[in-house]
Amino acid sequence: MPRPVVAIIGRPNVGKSTLVNRLCRSREAIVHDQPGVTRDRTYQDGFWGDREFKVVDTGGLVFDDESEFLPEIREQAKLALSEASVALVIVDGQHGITAADEEIASWLRGYKCEVLVTVNKCESPEQGLAMAAEFWKLGLGEPYPISAIHGAGTGELLDRVIALLPPKQLEEEGNEPIQLAIVGRPNVGKSSLLNAICGENRAIVSSIRGTTRDTIDTLIKREGKTWKLIDTAGIRRRRSVSYGPEFFGINRSFKAIQRSDVCLLVIDALDGVTEQDQRLAGRIEQEGKACVLVVNKWDAVEKDTYTMSSMEKELRSKLYFLDWAEMLFVSASTGQRVQSVFSLASLAVEQNQRRVSTSVVNEVLTEALSWRSPPTTRGGRQGRLYYGTQVSIKPPAFSLFVNEPKLFGDTYRRYIERQLREGLGFEGTPLKLFWRGKQQRSAERDLARQKDNLSF
Repeated sequence: MPRPVVAIIGRPNVGKSTLVNRLCRSREAIVHDQPGVTRDRTYQDGFWGDREFKVVDTGGLVFDDESEFLPEIREQAKLALSEASVALVIVDGQHGITAADEEIASWLRGYKCEVLVTVNKCESPEQGLAMAAEFWKLGLGEPYPISAIHGAGTGELLDRVIALLPPKQLEEEGNEPIQLAIVGRPNVGKSSLLNAICGENRAIVSSIRGTTRDTIDTLIKREGKTWKLIDTAGIRRRRSVSYGPEFFGINRSFKAIQRSDVCLLVIDALDGVTEQDQRLAGRIEQEGKACVLVVNKWDAVEKDTYTMSSMEKELRSKLYFLDWAEMLFVSASTGQRVQSVFSLASLAVEQNQRRVSTSVVNEVLTEALSWRSPPTTRGGRQGRLYYGTQVSIKPPAFSLFVNEPKLFGDTYRRYIERQLREGLGFEGTPLKLFWRGKQQRSAERDLARQKDNLSF
């Protein structure tokens, strides 16, 4: 069964994200002394005693202002409350009750979930009791004094939270979800793509750069598998980013690439490949991640019979180091081909985790050598490739044993990698080749031992 949800609600700058990090024992929620840092609803795993639950952080609620993002933040909070078993309304004990707190309390009465008033910034027990007493006036029941930054009072709060959660049921056993990171530079349509995939407004979409700051995790089922979709902040050059929420958001985006199983690199069909797209592609290859190239805004391109093939050729010429990644042309705004990302991503993940037996690897290498011999130096020394074997996965890595690695230049190394791909597949994933020096007799003994003992 899905874990119950605990929603964190409140006006701006009352310490919601600080409390989320405290409850989840993490530093994932961005904390910054500035209103409006959190915009989308973001989920983390929490636990207390023998209970596990999801904690959903939301943006600061403002009802008398229709400025950019504020209506969308309210909509995200409504979605969080609609799925929550318990809502924690965070208020500032040092400021006392405000008109905004009263408005939020009135608004919450329309929802069925249990509501707990959480009085933050009560740094001592004596202060806390006095500060919390005022918040009985909200009419939402007993207020709980806490200090999110120091942890005071959070144990008592969590005891009450788990008492209000639905009865514990046996959870469905299953494999870990496939982690799919949606990455790209600002304004290429990452959040729109996430919303199109999920069929709901999971993330706020705006033409303003930097709208998404947190990494947003969403669990869905597609292709018979469970996926964790990770929407990330648009990644710009570091010198274009000032220290603050965007800086932290970009760092989380790089971490999202690291923890992902597969990346969707989103390219703007109208802008084509930029230098920043190339940098991102390089990071994905460097991390050894499976990848699908998603060309978004295809509906805005004037097309004829040859447009797709000519554009793919142009894009691949600038992303030549990801020539192994499948390319998909989509429109997040119309939904065109959006659901196809899962079949391609699923294949890429399988290939990223695939093993091949030593005998099959060497059949491919033997054929490659018959077509093109290793190079010979001016002094008459020729490279000799004795055998190869797969040594790891995620990404697939191969050790190639040769007489002397420096005799094999970049051109021949690329040729061998290309032959391994053509012979073994591995679509959608980078390959790592390690060229190891070894004496011929020792290499022959090792190969015989591999054939006798090694089975995948």
